[in-house]
Formats: sequence, C-alpha cells, structure tokens
Amino acid sequence: MRAILAALLLAFSALAFGQAEEVAHPDAKVERRLKDLGEELRCLVCQNQTIADSQAPLAYDLRNEIRDLVRQGKSDDEIRAYMVARYGDFVLYKPPFKPITVVLWLGPFLLLAVGIVVMGAVLRRRKAARVPPPAGEAERSRIAALLESDRAPPGGSAS
Repeated sequence: MRAILAALLLAFSALAFGQAEEVAHPDAKVERRLKDLGEELRCLVCQNQTIADSQAPLAYDLRNEIRDLVRQGKSDDEIRAYMVARYGDFVLYKPPFKPITVVLWLGPFLLLAVGIVVMGAVLRRRKAARVPPPAGEAERSRIAALLESDRAPPGGSAS
C-alpha cells in the first residue's frame, strides 16, 4: 500500500513541473504585447523592477494574468486600467500626474531646491567666518607696531 501511495505522489508531483501551453508554445504577438506592457508595470514585490524583468513569483503570475487578458482581446489601455484598478497607481512604472502622486513627481525637484538653498547658506556662512571684520584705527596702529617690531633686528642694534 505504501509503494502505491508513493508512486501516486511521485506521479502527481510531476504535474507541478509541467509548463502551461502558452509558455511551452508562445504566440509571438501575445509575447510582444506582454513584453511591452510588462515594461510599463512595476513588480509589486521587487518595486525597483518591471514585471518583465522580475523573477519573483508574483511577477510571473502577473505576466500570466496579462497574457490571459491579451488572449481575451483586451486592449493595452484596458489591461493597464485593470491593473491600476486592482493594484493602484503604484503598479505603473510611470504613475500619472495626479494630486495623490504629486510628491512622486515634484519631490525630487523640491529636495534638489532645498539642497541648493542649504548649500548656499553654508557657503555664505563659511565665507563670512573667513573674512575678518575691518580693523579700526587703534587696531591698525597695534598691527603696524607689531610688524615694525618683527622687522627690527634681534638684540636691538643693527651692527
């Protein structure tokens, strides 16, 4: 009985390694559309890769989902709208400019502007710290006396 059960489990485990028909015999047009759409959609697991580039299991599932939608005759815009409705604007690699995504679009420029302002303030402070204030008449006389004493020969006489 154990041998029969082991044989059945072994036979059914082979199904886990089988390929779907569309992966085994891909349609060139479907795969081209899948690649183009996959380049526009973000992998929800990796977040820094498109689903076309990602090897994550979720990206594989999303590619299969897109493949099915293409076979159903959906347009690229309908597929994008479906993915956004299901996963939100985050799934788009280039999210649209909306009030909710304004930080994504303007954030880098705002950070750059803040950085430039801070750098300018730091440079102005450094420059102000290096330039001494102008000396008054008493200070100039003291500096001149010190310079004269430095020029005089040691010992007080110039023989």
